[in-house]
Amino acid sequence: MKKLALLVLFLAVAVPAHAQDMAATLNAILLKASSEGHWQVKAADVAKMIAEKKTDFLVVDVRPVPPGQKGGKIPGSIFISYNEILKPENLKKLPKDKKIILVCVTGQTQNLPVLALRALGYDARTMSFGMSAWAKGYFGGTLMTGAINEANYPVE
Repeated sequence: MKKLALLVLFLAVAVPAHAQDMAATLNAILLKASSEGHWQVKAADVAKMIAEKKTDFLVVDVRPVPPGQKGGKIPGSIFISYNEILKPENLKKLPKDKKIILVCVTGQTQNLPVLALRALGYDARTMSFGMSAWAKGYFGGTLMTGAINEANYPVE
């Protein structure tokens, strides 16, 4: 019983301290976002890097399944769904000495793992507007346009 009480006391003290440390680490990373361009790369810049055969980056297609690879993929990219990217076996696929450029359908879900990857030491970035910025007529762009056209909410 005494050991259980000590364990409960330890968890009550240690977990909040650990959570505060984690929050401080994440906050320090977020404070750099503005000065580092919010870690975004334009599709035109990615296309240029590919055309110039640069090797200092890796495009990671994080579109969920489905749609996954629907509508094609960026040349040289690898596929790891956004909700699987932090698994140890998938982190091993990501080089820490290259820019990791995350790409999804419209630029939304690719933002979910970027902060965690940066906290783990990766130079993670996102491609602005995802595949919708890459492929003309891509269904993600149609999806976004439809959502935007429906918007007409009050503004103060």
